[in-house]
Amino acid sequence: MKTISIISQKGGAGKTTLAINLAGAAVEHGFSVIIIDLDPQTSAKKWHDDREDKQAPAVISAHAERLTEILEAARVNGADLCIIDTAPHSETNALDAATAADLVLIPCRASSFDLKAITTSIKLTKIAQKPAVIVINGAQPRGSLADQAEQGITQKYGMPVLETRVTQRAAFVHSATEGKTVFEYEPSGAAAKEIKALFMSTCLHVGIPV
Repeated sequence: MKTISIISQKGGAGKTTLAINLAGAAVEHGFSVIIIDLDPQTSAKKWHDDREDKQAPAVISAHAERLTEILEAARVNGADLCIIDTAPHSETNALDAATAADLVLIPCRASSFDLKAITTSIKLTKIAQKPAVIVINGAQPRGSLADQAEQGITQKYGMPVLETRVTQRAAFVHSATEGKTVFEYEPSGAAAKEIKALFMSTCLHVGIPV
């Protein structure tokens, strides 16, 4: 079993959106996947509660103190992939998730506030001594802001930035509102194609054969 943790100390970075849709991509590939929701707001768990028949992926709301126990239970029960969704403004929560991960994803929007906010998240991955990559999230479909953000991250932090970017699209909002992944909401849409590409790139980094 592989574990991917999504961390960001800034609210609104899109952690939960990435978590549920990456999990959806894993389901599309036939994987057994679970989301562990460590955020007290339980956004991922509430999303799952809205789903018809509570179909995969499974979502568990938990405290970070139980993370090791839950991961072991997931492994014993045959999970292929675990995705950990974390709370903003909680270094302890994020550090626990990073420590448990095979790979850490740090979502970052192309704004000065977000670029400054990833400093703490990067430090936490270094403390945890776990590999981490940054994904540009909520990118505008036009303009050069995402390119500038990627260049700034590379120059300032020396941190790898995934080539695959996730664009700000209405499908992410509408699918979440309906308790769906973008693959269920609009299978052939641009959002689904971006998440599939992100999933494939993530699998490459973490060593999951697809």
